[in-house]
Amino acid sequence: MNSNPQTVNSTTSGNQALATDETDPDRRFRLEALPNTVMSSLRWLSRPQMPEGNPAYSYMVETPQGDFAIMIGHYVNGVVHPFEVWINGAEAPRGLGAIAKTLSADMRTYDRSWLSLKLESLVMCDGYPCEIELPPDGDKVRVPGVVSAFARVVQYHVKKIGWIDGEGDNSLVNAMMFRKEPKTGTEGTLSKTFDVKNPSTGEDFAMFIKELELPDGTCRPYSVWLSGTYPKDIDGLCKLLSIDMRIVDLAWIGMKLRKLLNYKEPLGSFIGRVPGSGAQEKYPSTIAYIARLLLYRYFQLNLLNMDGSVKASGPQMKIVS
Repeated sequence: MNSNPQTVNSTTSGNQALATDETDPDRRFRLEALPNTVMSSLRWLSRPQMPEGNPAYSYMVETPQGDFAIMIGHYVNGVVHPFEVWINGAEAPRGLGAIAKTLSADMRTYDRSWLSLKLESLVMCDGYPCEIELPPDGDKVRVPGVVSAFARVVQYHVKKIGWIDGEGDNSLVNAMMFRKEPKTGTEGTLSKTFDVKNPSTGEDFAMFIKELELPDGTCRPYSVWLSGTYPKDIDGLCKLLSIDMRIVDLAWIGMKLRKLLNYKEPLGSFIGRVPGSGAQEKYPSTIAYIARLLLYRYFQLNLLNMDGSVKASGPQMKIVS
């Protein structure tokens, strides 16, 4: 795969040279170098235990799709560190709770620019445009969807408490293979596709996983998208997971997907086929099944085990500074 490569260069931190071989019918992007690994940026691997409780703020959001509350919890020890966000309310749009769950793990890192990057991505997420009242004055602002409204509220809050503008270690942002998703040429690039159908909720869609080639010749997923009938707000979750896929340390995306395997939705459970097997199994939600399929793809590529842990026999990646 060395003939006539198409190369994209960037000087942005975390971006590396990318290339594709237009003559190869089974082409993937090729990444020429990898940034440093990272997992130490996490202050907490999971929700910290606070027997005496913790301070939290709540914001009410009213949208045409339903009203819900956004609850943001803090850990206070000299510095106010937000460590979780919850969605509460019977009318909350489907998929928003999974976005909050995934974003909570991002809040538990020391890398403040990483959280800022995630929120900026969600602010741009399309959905069903509407007008909402935003803090602090309740001014009505038109947003592209509920996910964007959620992100704007969280964005406002972490700025208000001084977290997002403080100094962080930038270890996660610096460990990204590239900052923005690379775009293919006219010849395209290879991807993996799974069909997903949940009879309980009426969802029927295809999941596309884009992949690239690493310096040692192994393949890595770097983006996931959906097409078909599904709650549009799940696109926000795909945005978050796609950014997580770009972290060089496989343990990061393994941890994120593992946290979604038990994600439940009211009346959302269904019987689905076990990836790689003819057997069937009950899954608590469509989102949990998406996480299972993504883990299975990493398993197929000899990168992760089905529980999200990094394969000991997997490829040894050469890291460059």
